[in-house]
Parts: sequence; C-alpha cells; structure tokens
Amino acid sequence: MADGIRDKVAILGMGCSRFGERWEDDSSDLIIEAFRECLEDAGIEKNEVQAAWIGNHIDQVNIGKGGCYLGSTLHLPFIPITRVENFCASGTEAFRGACYAVASGAYDIVLAAGVEKLKDVGYGGLPDDPIFGQLYRLLGPNATAPGLFAQLATAYSARYGVPMEKIKQALTHISWKSHQNGAMNPRAHLRKEISETQIADSPFVAYPLGLFDCCGVSDGAAMAIVTTPEIASRLKPGQDQVRVKALQIAVSSGEELIYNRWDGSSFMTTQHAARRAYAEAGISNPREEIGMMEVHDCFSITEMVTMEDLQVSPPGQAPDDILGGFFDLDGQIPCQPDGGLKCFGHPIGASGLRMIFEVYNQLLRRWPEERLVKEPKLGLTHNLGGVPSQNVCSIGIFGLN
Repeated sequence: MADGIRDKVAILGMGCSRFGERWEDDSSDLIIEAFRECLEDAGIEKNEVQAAWIGNHIDQVNIGKGGCYLGSTLHLPFIPITRVENFCASGTEAFRGACYAVASGAYDIVLAAGVEKLKDVGYGGLPDDPIFGQLYRLLGPNATAPGLFAQLATAYSARYGVPMEKIKQALTHISWKSHQNGAMNPRAHLRKEISETQIADSPFVAYPLGLFDCCGVSDGAAMAIVTTPEIASRLKPGQDQVRVKALQIAVSSGEELIYNRWDGSSFMTTQHAARRAYAEAGISNPREEIGMMEVHDCFSITEMVTMEDLQVSPPGQAPDDILGGFFDLDGQIPCQPDGGLKCFGHPIGASGLRMIFEVYNQLLRRWPEERLVKEPKLGLTHNLGGVPSQNVCSIGIFGLN
C-alpha cells in the first residue's frame, strides 16, 4: 500500500528573487536571480541537476509552452524539463513533480522552479480566465475574484452566527499582521507598516473586503533543488536537513456547486488535502504540532477560513484566535511570517515555491532575530488556485531531520 513520500526527499537548496514591479526585467532575469541563490545554497554544480519542473500560469506573456524557456535561460545540459500549470498552485505543482521524481528513484537531484511576470499582462488584478466567464453566467456581476471570495465572509457569518463587524475586525488584524511582517522582509513588494485604523478605513472593494484585504499584482521567481536525504548528508555532512513530510493536492469535483453539503463558508479542497497531509506526515493534532504556516492569503477572508479548514482553529473560532494574536509573529503558530501574498503580491507560478522558501529558511534559523518564529517543529504551506467553488489546493508539510 502506498505510504507517501514522508522523509524520502530533502531540500538541498532554495532561492527566491525580490518580488515587485520588475519593469526593467523579464522572466529570464527573475529565473536567473533565483537560480543563482538556489545553486549556491545547494552547493552543487549546474550539470549535477538531472531533471527540472517549472510552474508558470500565463505562458503567452511569460515563457511560452513547454520547458525550453527554462533550459535555454539556464543553459541546462539537455536534461528533461517539464512545464506544469495548475492555477495559482502552479509553483507547488512544480515542486511536487520534482519531489516525486526523487522519491521514485528516477533521479537523484532535481530542480523545481516557478516564475511569473504578472505586471506585463496589463491587468490590475489577475488576468481574466474562462472559469470567471462560466461563473459570471451563473452568478452575475459578483463573479469577480474579490466578489466571489467576499461571499465567504457572509456565508461564514450565517453559519456560525459571528457578527460581520467581528469578522471585519479579524480581517483587519490579518492584514495588519502581514504588513508588520512584510515591512521587515527585503524581498517583499510592499514594505510599509500600516495601522489597523488605515486598514479598517480603506475603501471597500467587495464588502467586507477593503483595499488592504486584497493581495496585489507582482513579478517574481522562486526555486528549490531537491534530493534524497542520503545524498544531502553526503553533500552537506553534519548540517540540518529540511525534509518533506507530506505533499498533498485536492481538486474540486463539482460537489461544491452541485450538492448541498457546501454552504460557501469554507474550502472543501483544503479540508480534504489537509486530512491527507496530516496522515502522511503523522500529525494528529495540528494546533499543537504545526509551528508556522504560509497560507494562500489572496484575500484576508481566505486566510481566516483556512485556519479552520486546516483544523488549527476550532469551527467558528478563527476570529477569536486571530484577534487574540494566535497567528501573529510572536503567537503560537505564526502565519505569513514573511508577509504572505498580501505583501509579496501574487506572481502565480512563483507563489507556492516562495512559501516553501520561507518555511525552509525559518526551519534552518537563517533570518535576522526579529523575523524568526519561535523554534518551529514543523512548517506548513497552503497554496490555493481558482475560486471558492472551483479550485485546486496543494499542501506541503516540512520539518528538520
């Protein structure tokens, strides 16, 4: 019986570009910036990489079809390269392909890359997608990303009897917390501290989501080189290893829109992926065992309901945990210690690997003291693509050897 890939894959090195409005750069510049750091961190030569996966969403603007762009940009020596796309989870999908390749024994050292040059597409938010056209016919003018995600809040309020004013306070604290963390991160796009009053008083985009409840548009790239724990021990003797404890993905089946089991207040995919990830990693009490999280905070309400979908906050109590500081940098389980999508923006293909990059460096205690979380045992990443009723959720759990 299959038992997953727990402790079968180690991260040998990682790299991440600065995220932002990189008008002067193209996708190749971002890829090279992340690759140089990744290769140096791994301590290997380029010709030791045996295969690669790259995640990218908008091929018409960025890198075209297939894997040739990565191969020619990095001058990789005629190795197999696969381009993958899975909505906003494309970066984690590339990482999953690389890890499965190593765990299967097909390759010893594999590269996972994610890149997106989103500012070049000319949209204020994510580019239009056929999924929104389908939903527009069903739901009317609310079928925009902010409109669809905002409805999570009203559904949550109806389900648990939590006043909308309290939900709005929780959303304000989420955004404030992320901006506090992002202000300390030199790679983040948005690095200014803002007050909770500024957030609460910002204009609405789609009630109850205000301007600061929505993540921005950005350019960026991130990479990982993975191998077996045995090879990592040989290449980096005596050094701590960050190992993959679980990788799970769940994709909407249509159940959310067809049946009456979903009330619009949560993500069914996250719940399914989380249960499988915890089983693979051997986690029985995530609230006690997870030490930090990077979750897909495309909107602050997404982060709030995800806390319950991940079984960290009890049902109906995520607002209390948030307002009590449970997810702050000095809280029990810091969430978005790097600033999250809220401060990095969301270059689609890069976001999942950017999350893993933060967990990896936190576990290895590499950041300045003011940015470090309190000795995390395990770190979790949650990378979500699509809309609440039709989406893909990819979850990774990582820990030291």
